Amino acid sequence: MSEQVNSDAPAPQATVTELFLRFGMIGIMGFGGVGPWVRWLLVERTGWYTEEEFVNTFALANFIPGGNVIALATIAGVRLRGWPGALAAILGLCLPPAILVCAAGSLYLRYSETEIAQRILGAMAAAGAGLIVAMAIKLLKPMRGSVRGLGMTAAVFSAAFLLQLPLTTILLVLGPVSLALALVMRS
Repeated sequence: MSEQVNSDAPAPQATVTELFLRFGMIGIMGFGGVGPWVRWLLVERTGWYTEEEFVNTFALANFIPGGNVIALATIAGVRLRGWPGALAAILGLCLPPAILVCAAGSLYLRYSETEIAQRILGAMAAAGAGLIVAMAIKLLKPMRGSVRGLGMTAAVFSAAFLLQLPLTTILLVLGPVSLALALVMRS
């Protein structure tokens, strides 16, 4: 992540309506894992974020309490259109899926014991896992040349997967370590 972001460059423009509609599309398409869709929207589809800006914003969103994708939508909305943009992004991300979840929940209560429902849920779980793995790979790409970034990724993976430490412990220990390494390596 050696690329320097030009903070003086104007952010690409988006309307409040566009934020609502695009995040609404993500909310509908991204059941079970919208993170990869948000990355696709912000970086690949619209160019509203560079890869490095997205990785940094995604990291920040993971440290903020609450849902990380909602935090990411809020940050993106504020950056692109201020507080009205944040509200539009959050509503777009949450409202359409909330309506669909209510409908799906009603169907699930009625048909959950059927074999076809069980097969559908199994397939959805596999698709969600695949999306998470794909996003992890995309997030690692900008860190190819960063020993610190890859080292912190390995440390977090080891703490979460191998040691099975709680997320709070990982954040409280490795968050300050990551910040200290960033400060030392800049000097």
